[in-house]
Amino acid sequence: MNAGQLVLVTLLNPREKFWGVVLSLTPAGVSLRGVDLQSLDDFAQQVKSGEDVAPNVVFFPMHRVQRMEVDGRSGVLPSLSEQFAAKTGKDAGTFFQEPQP
Repeated sequence: MNAGQLVLVTLLNPREKFWGVVLSLTPAGVSLRGVDLQSLDDFAQQVKSGEDVAPNVVFFPMHRVQRMEVDGRSGVLPSLSEQFAAKTGKDAGTFFQEPQP
């Protein structure tokens, strides 16, 4: 995993999933700019409607990270970034990499 890649991170205690772009990955943890997977649809609707929303910048300590996978297409199933682009008309990689005002 490298800075700039879109990833899906599965976390422990509490169990949650976070989707976004990697800002940094160190032995201490991972920093991302993105959104909680549970709020992705609402976030995409806000982006599409032109609301002033921005992805969160978060740090997760490595002891909470259970799994991290690159966001990619799985056969005929579109990736989260493809779903985001279809809903908003915006490229997720670009949108999440640029600091929002």
